[in-house]
Amino acid sequence: MKNSVHKIALNKRQFEEFFQLYWKRMYSFALKSIGDEDDAKEIVQDVFKSLWERRADLQLQDAERYLLRSVKLKSLEFLRNKGIKQRHHESLSSSKTELYEDTNLYYKELKNHLDDAVESLPRQCKNVYKLSRDEGLTNKEIATNLLISERAVEYHISKALSVIKIRLKKYCNINITRFLLLTFLYF
Repeated sequence: MKNSVHKIALNKRQFEEFFQLYWKRMYSFALKSIGDEDDAKEIVQDVFKSLWERRADLQLQDAERYLLRSVKLKSLEFLRNKGIKQRHHESLSSSKTELYEDTNLYYKELKNHLDDAVESLPRQCKNVYKLSRDEGLTNKEIATNLLISERAVEYHISKALSVIKIRLKKYCNINITRFLLLTFLYF
């Protein structure tokens, strides 16, 4: 079949002969190029699939050369795409790490500002707030523990939230915008 021009209008039997004749050399070449058996088999399969689909239109002078060149090009394409995917994956991983670090830093800063705001509350107001938010007690349980009315508990929680909101407003307006931008850009 070498060194003569063939108008390939292969039937199934002829195609199978081509496959038997050239498969091992094509596979070995692909395996040496990319180093993975399954990927090498897939590349050879793609070349033969393309050959079968174009069998009526192809004219070959050297079938072996044509097939090995096709495997070489497919292998190079595979390696290029693999490199692009790997760089893209590394870029995404790096971006997610940076976002996680930014978000974690923002969270720590916000937590510090919140703690400062809570510490600035009057003693009774601070106690009520901490029992409510940190301990998860109900208004009735807080009232019983502190020997005050439920209405007083509601007042202190409302006052605490108001003070905290005012103290965090300036900080949050700047950083929430930054946080939201980062979140929507990367997720």
